[in-house]
Amino acid sequence: MTDSVQRNSAVLVHFTLKLADGSTAESTRDNGKPALFSLGDGSLSGELEEQLLGLKPGDKKAFSLGPDAAFGQASPDLIQYFSRRDFTEAGEPEVGAIMLFSGMDGNEMPGVIREISGDSITVDFNHPLAGQTIHFDVEVLEIDPVLEANHANPAG
Repeated sequence: MTDSVQRNSAVLVHFTLKLADGSTAESTRDNGKPALFSLGDGSLSGELEEQLLGLKPGDKKAFSLGPDAAFGQASPDLIQYFSRRDFTEAGEPEVGAIMLFSGMDGNEMPGVIREISGDSITVDFNHPLAGQTIHFDVEVLEIDPVLEANHANPAG
């Protein structure tokens, strides 16, 4: 166990993500369930990992990351057009609704209904926070926490 966040640490944190207008996009404090991230596994951007390095349990840090360092830029390639017929089983879509779509690989992807025009439905598969500067408030709770799943018999 280490006393500060390293490049290969697992870190249990509470975080709040705020947009430029001050509105909260997401917060682990809302449901009281902190998030576990593993640095170096590719789930966090390099810039975000850099902000966490060296923090100790109990440390709090506020910082902002631009779109490229947070959730990426919105890509026009991730906006797709569907026919209303494609939605017969799912029901009538509404603008702003988030729906799950099956990708070519069989995995489900969330898409946001952006526009409904006659028979054409525009779906945006960009991350909802893509293209935005994000303000992070992070509190480190534990580093390399002992998780319930790790209590299995390692010798078995």
